[in-house]
Amino acid sequence: MRFEFTPRLVPDSYPLRPVLLASVLKPVDDTRMREKFAETILQRPDLRVHVAGRATGDDLPPDLVEAFPRLMHHPIFWGSRLSFNRLRAQLRYWRLLRVLCPALVVVHAPELLPLTLLWQALGRGRQFIYDIQENYALNVATQAVYRGWLKRGLAAGLRGVESLAARRAAALVLAEASYADELPFLGQLPPRRVLVLENKYQPALAEALPTQAAPRPVPGQPLRLLFSGTLSELTGVREALALAEALEARWPGGALLTIIGFCQRPALLAEMQQWAASGRPVRLVGGAQPVPHADIVAEINRSHLGLVLYRPHPSTARCRPTKLFEYLAHGLPILTTSNPLWASLVQHYQAGLALLPREAPAATAERLVAALGPGGPAFYPQGPPREALWASEGKKLGLLLESLLPGCTFAP
Repeated sequence: MRFEFTPRLVPDSYPLRPVLLASVLKPVDDTRMREKFAETILQRPDLRVHVAGRATGDDLPPDLVEAFPRLMHHPIFWGSRLSFNRLRAQLRYWRLLRVLCPALVVVHAPELLPLTLLWQALGRGRQFIYDIQENYALNVATQAVYRGWLKRGLAAGLRGVESLAARRAAALVLAEASYADELPFLGQLPPRRVLVLENKYQPALAEALPTQAAPRPVPGQPLRLLFSGTLSELTGVREALALAEALEARWPGGALLTIIGFCQRPALLAEMQQWAASGRPVRLVGGAQPVPHADIVAEINRSHLGLVLYRPHPSTARCRPTKLFEYLAHGLPILTTSNPLWASLVQHYQAGLALLPREAPAATAERLVAALGPGGPAFYPQGPPREALWASEGKKLGLLLESLLPGCTFAP
């Protein structure tokens, strides 16, 4: 079910007010920024939406141009995330702020907050929303990307600029409900300025979602496993490979693991490319660059089992991954770790299995062969859950817009 508002009619002469959605590393067709936020905002007939982010190399597809004529893409970054071009992205963002004079800015990346705060300070009535998609300071402090004084300095700097932005923002949007407890600066804000909008699934234009579980694999044909999204050790890509190799030896017809997504670690990317070229049961799609979301959805529809195998870590322990909602919305059986937040969701909808504590890949494979075989339990007996869809979050975003941009409103 695709979420749509029914807007009130407005005169043809009603002025269009620009809204700018901006990130740096996220592509301009990012699922949250463009597919969820932008397309929901465009249900307001008095708004024009500009999306700034990483270049994808593709123009807007014709069906999207026809459906959303008031949507524009602005690539402000391309190349390596550690290149000098990342600084130039800041200048391109500042130019957009000055040229567009947006009625509202939605900041989807903390590195754009300093210029956003400067832009706000230089004019009256300028307002922005900060969309917090991760606990960035916690990520820097706990993930082994930076070390020593650099790690401590970056974490402190991030927390400082976020705290200042929280006091100046018209509203804060949280991608995870857990951030309300994790982020100390939120405790000083009135609840009405903080809104949780989870990364639930927004169907594509004209997409017909399934009404029942994905078809079971047929013994004698390969068991198709899917690992999608961010590709890293933390998200469990090595565990996915170990499971695929265990299933390859046990499932009649073998197994094939499709790894699709973007990897920011060159060493791991080279290793995954070697996996795919060495005859192991792995197929790699993307890796060196972001993958269009439509390609990921196509793989979901071709797969028999979706893998959510994050390693235990403070930065992800209380988050519900986007791909969990994507798999649920498409009725794809899921194998998840024993994280209670994910396992309970899968159990509630009878959507798959959870790993047992300290379970070896061979033991997991044996359980999966029994569960996915002809005599296994029925998955999604009530059908894919509507609760996994963006509709509920889109309604909350619409109400927030009405409070910040009075005038033409969404119909109830």
